[in-house]
Amino acid sequence: MKQLQKLYPHILAIGGFILIALIYFYPVLQGKKISQSDIVQYTAMAKEQNDFRASENAEPYWTNSAFGGMPTYQLGAKYPNDFIGHIDDALRFLPRPADYLFLYFLGFYGLMLVLKIDPLKAFFGALAFGFSTYLIIILGVGHNAKAHAIAYMPLVVAGVIMVFQKRFFYGGMLTMFAVALEINANHFQMTYYLLIVLIGLGIYYSYKFIKNKDFKGLLNVAGTFAVALIFAIGSNATSLLATKEYADFSTRGKSDLKLQPDGTKKVSTSTLDKEYINEYSYGIAESFNLIAPRLFGGGSAEELDENSAVYDYMLKYGASEGEAKQFTSYYARTYWGEQPSVAAPAYIGAIVFFLFVLAMFHDKRKLKYVFLVGAIVSLMLSWGKNFSIITDLFIDYMPMYDKFRAVSSIQVILELCIPILAVMGLHSFFTTNKEKQWDSLWKAAATSLGLIIVLFICKGAFDFVGTMDGDLRQMLSQSQDKSFGIGFIDAVRADRRTMYSADLLRSGFFIVLAALVLWMYAKNKMAQSTAIILVGILMVSDLFFVDKKYVSSRDFVSAREVDVPFEPTTSDMQILQDTTHYRVLEVEGNLSSARASYFHKSIGGYSAVKPRAMQELFDYQIAKNNKEVIDMLNVKYIIQTNDKGEEFPTLNPDANGNAWFVSEIKMVGNADAEMKALDKLDTKNFAVTLTEVGSKVGLPRSYSKDSTATIKLTSYKPNHLKYVSNNKNNGFAVFSEMYYKNGWIATIDGKESPILKVNYALRGLNIPAGNHKIEFKFEPQVVKTGSTIALVSFIGMMLLLVGGIYLNRKKKKQL
Repeated sequence: MKQLQKLYPHILAIGGFILIALIYFYPVLQGKKISQSDIVQYTAMAKEQNDFRASENAEPYWTNSAFGGMPTYQLGAKYPNDFIGHIDDALRFLPRPADYLFLYFLGFYGLMLVLKIDPLKAFFGALAFGFSTYLIIILGVGHNAKAHAIAYMPLVVAGVIMVFQKRFFYGGMLTMFAVALEINANHFQMTYYLLIVLIGLGIYYSYKFIKNKDFKGLLNVAGTFAVALIFAIGSNATSLLATKEYADFSTRGKSDLKLQPDGTKKVSTSTLDKEYINEYSYGIAESFNLIAPRLFGGGSAEELDENSAVYDYMLKYGASEGEAKQFTSYYARTYWGEQPSVAAPAYIGAIVFFLFVLAMFHDKRKLKYVFLVGAIVSLMLSWGKNFSIITDLFIDYMPMYDKFRAVSSIQVILELCIPILAVMGLHSFFTTNKEKQWDSLWKAAATSLGLIIVLFICKGAFDFVGTMDGDLRQMLSQSQDKSFGIGFIDAVRADRRTMYSADLLRSGFFIVLAALVLWMYAKNKMAQSTAIILVGILMVSDLFFVDKKYVSSRDFVSAREVDVPFEPTTSDMQILQDTTHYRVLEVEGNLSSARASYFHKSIGGYSAVKPRAMQELFDYQIAKNNKEVIDMLNVKYIIQTNDKGEEFPTLNPDANGNAWFVSEIKMVGNADAEMKALDKLDTKNFAVTLTEVGSKVGLPRSYSKDSTATIKLTSYKPNHLKYVSNNKNNGFAVFSEMYYKNGWIATIDGKESPILKVNYALRGLNIPAGNHKIEFKFEPQVVKTGSTIALVSFIGMMLLLVGGIYLNRKKKKQL
């Protein structure tokens, strides 16, 4: 009974998390699903994989529907022995995206308990963390893997702290399973950023151990972490090994090309171009929207109401109420920050910020400085190109930092650390004498409100000019008279000024209310539980109503619209009448749209980890209208758009087909020469490869090409291709399939034959004279090896868990 009473508050908290997650995303209870832009693209990319899985009851691990062909390792491939994935599924039992919101709450609540915060404060702290605007908006747009990884961050931190507190068994178990779940979420950028906090914790606690000369304790800590990390990594071996293998093949790997598409020498040595990495960089002043949401205009698609200057301007210009409303919805680009676009401001909450400041004045635990440093470092790194002195240092010298783009997203560490400090501040406030409470309270209130006042004073220093204002003014002036565009932009800027002032007042109001509640408690005019509940409600309400502006029931649609996001166009229907195997190029997408992948085998797609070879073929050849490269990729249909925006397909009768024999192979010394050779290569008769590739197999430079020689695709599956060849002479065949050095096995009449990389990105085979059966099978060894390691690791994890519980109970009985 006593054990049940101890669990009662936690059961109530978890029940509350479930209820609140379902209330916020209540349309899921009606069978609806949230329309997420990124998930729409993913659905198209994974269509062939999912169809294969349904019909074959197996994983293909390869798809030809995107980028000419790529592994499905980053498209939701399911691996054998993924027991950690099953645990994750059990934790995410709610309908999506309520499952991720619940996971936010649960993880942060666990961390608060480890920090010895009582359940009531931990409950409200978890809600404040989960409703941080950035964490909600990524659910709205479909950054599910990112949300997934963020949700497990607090549990990893909790486990690490427990181990450093010498709670070796339970801390080690929590660390092991939390890290395993974190890795399983498969968003390594977020996991990488988490290291900032973990390194800080390691330095802080290691210093304490060394200062106390407790080297044995430090050794036990290191041993516990080593065991936990080995099993956590081992249980995810398949995905980690597959990701590592594919990373070198993707745009996140280093290119062999030393020259730019224009022939100039590459300057940057980073994996990704610095400009690309820093494209989404927070403005330094823009970061104040952490405490006032629309300080810099809110989101890129912010909607204005009838009280706005834009609405008033349109009415004065002669527009109807409906037309004025349309302009406030679609043309009033109120965001004027440094980034190209934002879905919503990364607002952490005015009261959360106030309580964070309170913690700096009031909480005596030095642990707070670890989280403070983590928040400051992540804030400075989020400025990217606007604070290049530190950003360039990390890109050039910090291992793997140059593999990640959108540096603004590193603010997730700040969005973890500041709520932690806020709850620490709230907790410590109620555990000290009244005199100290008042001293800390007025300092925190003065600091927070002082910042609000300073921002008010600084309003005159801003011009409220957005980066897209000029283009928008020009576009509107073309449709109307010249003065229309100028007047419209002036109205938009007026609304930006209004937002700036209104949201500063709003944040100031919430801070005053929270400070007033705490003051009343300090003056014995309010009970402690009442004060905690009121501050908690205010803190969560502040965030809740901001979140609802950006992710709400309006974003939910019928399940069918999500499950079947695309309907075939007339062009698609026309192309699909051709039942042969070919590829499609959708010109409008520029390789960045996955719509065509839903219906066809496309050379485009949508992914943060595109195959590097296809991206480079596009940049160096296809973008320059090199038709021979389009032909060698077997692009039989090109979807274009006319001046009226109408789509139409064009047949390319010159596509090389699935495979063909060539008469000559040109050998060159490096990747730049190979790419350059494609500029004028007759791909139907010639192939180009690296000298080292040809020399390794003794490849002849020329062949006697027989006009009657044929090679045909007879059976197609994404991971198993069958051909028959008929050639009087020895020949060399080029296949319009993307070369990937790992996993693909080629056989000629059952005998394995080496696959050669030709034409920078395709496969080539040396085929002897006569009639032959040729097969390509994708049997990735990385999956076999990884799944074995995963099985052994998970068994080890369970043995540790069961054995540890048994020994702990036995030890307690002996005491």
